[in-house]
Amino acid sequence: MSYLSLFALMGGAAIAAQASMNAQLGVLLKNSLIGTTIAFAFSGIFTLIAVIVSTNHYPQPEAIRSVPLYLWFTGGALSAFGVAMFYFLIPKMGVGTMMSFALTGQILIAIIASHFGWFDLPVKHINVVRFSGVVVLIAGILLINWE
Repeated sequence: MSYLSLFALMGGAAIAAQASMNAQLGVLLKNSLIGTTIAFAFSGIFTLIAVIVSTNHYPQPEAIRSVPLYLWFTGGALSAFGVAMFYFLIPKMGVGTMMSFALTGQILIAIIASHFGWFDLPVKHINVVRFSGVVVLIAGILLINWE
């Protein structure tokens, strides 16, 4: 396993842990959107600190102007929606069930995005092996949530 795979695993573990904690924050505050707002506020603060500490040079005005308008807000809107759904659904479904469905949705969209090379990402076409992996993944999700 490469260090990148290890970092990806750690990132996924961090998301599961933070989603659980922030869902609890929303429950205690009796409003999952307030929990989402607080999480994003502190994420913004921590990210800003990391940028200030680690960035030696910032984008030039030409680079800023070249960014399509939709990229300035769509990712944030999707992120807010996804995170709010986590915080709303985890107390109702449980973290394991919610994460299993969320990861399935992520992988399905990722495979489609990779197949078509959306957002100028590397193209990785859907083939029999990848399709079989999706089928096994969905079967695994069904087994995980079997009651």
